[in-house]
Amino acid sequence: MLARLDARAIALFVFVVAAATLAGAWAFQAAGYAPCELCLKQRYAYYLGLPLALAAWFAADVNRRGARFLFVLIALAFVANAVLAAYHSGVEFKWWPGPADCTGAYQGASNVADFMKQLQQTRVVRCDEVSLRILGFSMANANIFVSAALAALASLGAGRVMKRG
Repeated sequence: MLARLDARAIALFVFVVAAATLAGAWAFQAAGYAPCELCLKQRYAYYLGLPLALAAWFAADVNRRGARFLFVLIALAFVANAVLAAYHSGVEFKWWPGPADCTGAYQGASNVADFMKQLQQTRVVRCDEVSLRILGFSMANANIFVSAALAALASLGAGRVMKRG
């Protein structure tokens, strides 16, 4: 199937998969599964990849070099995201410590009333605790594969856009 896809189809496929992945993350968030700080950072590649994929789709027929550059940017963003997701997975498995913002650094209150108010308003979502597993995979685990696949597709698109007649 991939052998028959041209650069425009690949750009559209990257766009659809990235949009569906981001929509899924938002749906789980709306269902009460609050994202941790690393989860939120993993969304940046999708926020970047969506408009770039759309631009690559438009550019594929009119500006092959520009489209190739866009595909390369998409691939780099998702490679970096796969690495971030692998790091996050390691934090979840407790192979290494997570960043300080995932542990809820505490700024002391001046009195007991302020402390109680802070406790009621502050909710720390830990990066090292998985709140949901689907088929044994956390969202970070799954994002390794989705991001790697999107990076591979974007790389394929970069090659295909230059081979177009």
